Order: sequence, then structure tokens, then C-alpha cells
Amino acid sequence: MANVRRKKTSPPFRSGNGVTPRPLEELARFIGARVQGDGKTLIRGISGIKEAKPGDLTFVANSRYLPLLKSTCASAVITSLDVKKAALPIVRTENPSLAFAKLAALLYPVIQRHPKGVSPKAVIGRGVRLGKGVAIGSFAVIEEGASLGDRSVIYPHSYIGRKTTLGNDCVVYPNVAVRERVEIGHRVIIHSGTVIGSDGFGFATVKGIHHKIPQVGTVVIEDDVEIGANVTIDRARFGRTVVGRGTKIDNLVQIAHNVEIGPNSILVAQSGISGSTVLGSHVVLAGQAGVVGHIEIGDNVMVGAQAGVSKSVPPDAHVWGTPAKPLLKAKRVNAALQHLPELVQMIHEMGKRLAELEKLVGREPSSR
Repeated sequence: MANVRRKKTSPPFRSGNGVTPRPLEELARFIGARVQGDGKTLIRGISGIKEAKPGDLTFVANSRYLPLLKSTCASAVITSLDVKKAALPIVRTENPSLAFAKLAALLYPVIQRHPKGVSPKAVIGRGVRLGKGVAIGSFAVIEEGASLGDRSVIYPHSYIGRKTTLGNDCVVYPNVAVRERVEIGHRVIIHSGTVIGSDGFGFATVKGIHHKIPQVGTVVIEDDVEIGANVTIDRARFGRTVVGRGTKIDNLVQIAHNVEIGPNSILVAQSGISGSTVLGSHVVLAGQAGVVGHIEIGDNVMVGAQAGVSKSVPPDAHVWGTPAKPLLKAKRVNAALQHLPELVQMIHEMGKRLAELEKLVGREPSSR
């Protein structure tokens, strides 16, 4: 592998490593917030609310964890604006989780070590266009006519197909396969094991024989998308499979041919979308959610874990269950199902009593 480029960062902020602890009010200013309580409290580290020790800063983003404010050993906590007071200093913000993430990045900076330069062991096809500062690792393959934008990084053993284009500042980690004629925007991150542009699952069955339908379309990944490990995104039968800008895809997600995903959506691990389905913007598919083909899911829809979506969903809806239904109804159905054994027993007992009453009045028991 070629030499690596080391990003200059400030020294890590860790308790006990000789770094001077920082006052809470200084950290609060960094995230544009104010301290309620002692702003001079010295912070030596950050941690989860259950694991926190004296000197640590923690956060509460979910109201169910508010009772832990009474038992945590943390010296201070980041909370939502709904929290008015606590026994320890608090930093009140609109989004505690985001604020905590910003401080974590400040205090524990990640040192990135990407490949630098083009390895002599990489395979570069004819007519490949390489932008300024491109890095390509050993045994990567860039097929003829492909184009890599400025500062993009291709890790070892990855494959970029013929006439595929990547924008600027992309990162493709090891063992990724991007097939031919795929279009990838700027600042896209693709994690190991992912396959983009494989054939859509299309067959015509005639007299019991499955005949392959050519998949001649492409895949378009727009700007600022992050794709997790072992994701599969199929090329369109005709036209395009599209992943909208800013969308984040977890590991082990399947996106079928001709699917269109709107901007800033979230697809959680093991969720799957069948062919020709359209998702709006800011859609969330929770873990293991499954969506049938040829339907539409509106903007801002949230689909619960393991839900099976069998028909179109209007904008702003929250659905859950199989088949998916409005969240409140799904919760009521689920609650009722928990009492199913008792209800069955009750019905059996009522049947016995009814038979006894029918005997008393001289009637033949009803058939059931």
C-alpha cells in the first residue's frame, strides 16, 4: 500500500492522559448552549449515563432515562429543553444526542488514515479519468472509461466497473463492487462488502422455466449518501434505481431494481424494498422492515421494526405490524393478542355453559 495521509488533529481528550480538564461552560459554548448549575464543573471525559464516573459528561435524549439523573455518577448532563432542573449541572439543548455527538467529536477526534496515491499493484483500465489527489489501494480494479473525482479514495480489493463515475471526496472501503455505468455523487461513503449495480431479480416463467429478463438500467447514488456494509442495490430493468441525497443506509439492506428513495431517508439494518417502489423524503425504515413492490411511501413516514408494508402509505404516517397498519391501531392489536390464550379459554368455557343451558331447556346443543 502507498503511504498514508495523516489528518492533523488536536491531542485526544482522555481522562488521565495529562490533558487539562475543561470547564463545563466552555463545552456548552462550543455547542451554543448554556449551563444551568455550576458552569465551573471540570469535565475529564464523556460516557453513557449508566457507565459515567465522577468527572464525566453524559446526556439524556430519551425521556425514559430521566429517572437515571438521580442515580448517575456523572458530574454533568446534556438534556432536552423540557428538563427544568436536576441535582447536578445540566446543559439544556434542543437536540441532546446531536450536541453530545459534537462534543464527542471535539474531545475524541478520529484520526483518519486513508491510502495516498495510486498503488502500483492497482489495475487501471484504458481511458480512466482520475481527479486530483485520488488514492487507489493495492489490487483495486478500475475498469476502462471509469471516472473518479478529486480526492476520492478506493481501498484495496474494490472494483469500479466500466464507465462508472464517482464524484469528489468519495470513500470506497475494501471489497466493494460497483458495477458498470453506475453514477455516484460527491462525498459518498461505501462500506465493505457492498454491491451496487448487480442485476435486478427479473425472470419470466414460461412452462415452469424461469427465463432471465435483461436488466439494462443503472443506479444513481446522489450526494452525501452513506452506505453500510453488505448492502445490495440492484440496477434498474430500464431507467434508474435512485438513492436520494443525504440518505443513510445501515448494513445488510436490500434495494431492488427501479426503487426510488427520496432525500435524507434512513434505512436500518436488514430492511428490504421490492422493485419499483418509491419512497419519499425523510422516510425511516426500522430494522427488518419489508416493503412490497410497486407502491409509494410518502414523505416523513416511519415504518416500525419487522413491519410488512403491503400497500401505499400516506405522508407523515407511522405504521407497524404485518400487514403494516397505523401505529396506534397496531399497538392495540398487539396488546389484544397478548391475551389470546385467556380469551380462547374463556370461549371454551362459555361453549360448555351454553351446552348445559341448552340441555336444561330441552334443546339439542348447537353445533360449533
